[in-house]
Amino acid sequence: MHKNKKIGLVIFIGIQILFISILKHYPEFIERFYSNGLYVFLSKLMRYVFGWLPFSGGDVLYTLAGIYIIRWFIVNRKRFIKDTINWFLDIGATLSVAYFAFHILWAFNYYRQPLYKSLNINAEYTTAQLVTFTKKLITKSNHLHNTLATNDSLKIEFPFTKTEILNNVENGYSKLAKVYPHLNYEPTSIKKSLYSLPLTYMGFSGYLNPFTNEAQVNSLIPTYKFPTTACHEAAHQLGYAAENEANFIGCLAAMQNDNSYFKYSGYTFALRYCLAEIYKRDEKIYEALLASVNTGILKNYQETRNFWLAYENPLEPIFEKTFDSFLRANNQSAGMKSYSYVVALLVNYHEGKSL
Repeated sequence: MHKNKKIGLVIFIGIQILFISILKHYPEFIERFYSNGLYVFLSKLMRYVFGWLPFSGGDVLYTLAGIYIIRWFIVNRKRFIKDTINWFLDIGATLSVAYFAFHILWAFNYYRQPLYKSLNINAEYTTAQLVTFTKKLITKSNHLHNTLATNDSLKIEFPFTKTEILNNVENGYSKLAKVYPHLNYEPTSIKKSLYSLPLTYMGFSGYLNPFTNEAQVNSLIPTYKFPTTACHEAAHQLGYAAENEANFIGCLAAMQNDNSYFKYSGYTFALRYCLAEIYKRDEKIYEALLASVNTGILKNYQETRNFWLAYENPLEPIFEKTFDSFLRANNQSAGMKSYSYVVALLVNYHEGKSL
């Protein structure tokens, strides 16, 4: 590449950063013209291109890119001293293109209008509202557990393969799409990650590849968690970048699914988050409510906890801190704590509704 083009691309990074710093103050514009406009076209196009593959094309591309980058640094190591300026220009030009692709294919969704505004619901809630909703969740979760288990002390074992679960994710979204057409999840492109073991040691259940719009789910996590995790990643594909919003939409999609095991995973997912929030506010109320939850449900919770405990390692906090910083850099000021905000969406969305 000609030197002037490299310089132009490096300058383009600064232009992009300036443009984003201005654009993020206009979430309604992004919501209308990007998230519900250009992104809808681009995301469907990418899912058509990669969705038919039985494996994660994005993971393969990451592998090839990683190999190329390592090779480039080895081959060009002497240029760092002999041709320093061009060495940095090569890196800067590549980063500029990657930064542009990252945003145009996905990341502008970080700056879209908050979901609670789109749904016209409140962003705050009282402890009384939370307790009322949690009691409804306990009743529903216990009922589902009783229909799937022979007694209330047994954890639920899912009679499906993880591939079968991935193939059933679209069902719940098709139900949601009857009320919210923009949540129609078609075509699908959700895969088991080729990097499931590294993901597990890093503490992650899945991720969205922004360059191929493939949703990757950690294939090692307990089957009980697979429905909600897969639905969460599908929500990212539909343009909901914020983790709390993807959790909320993914939870709704699991709850709406015709499959009772999906419903169980969705309702108990919501219940766990609400119980955790109650614990922060009033431990006595938490203990009283926890006592009314079927023992088998608590065993499914413990199954998930045991899984992650088995893979704890000294590097995990570093990966979590890195991801937290990434979220903060992309308009999620609460970082990983934004996961807990799903409770506000759940409580207010279901206010006055039966489960």
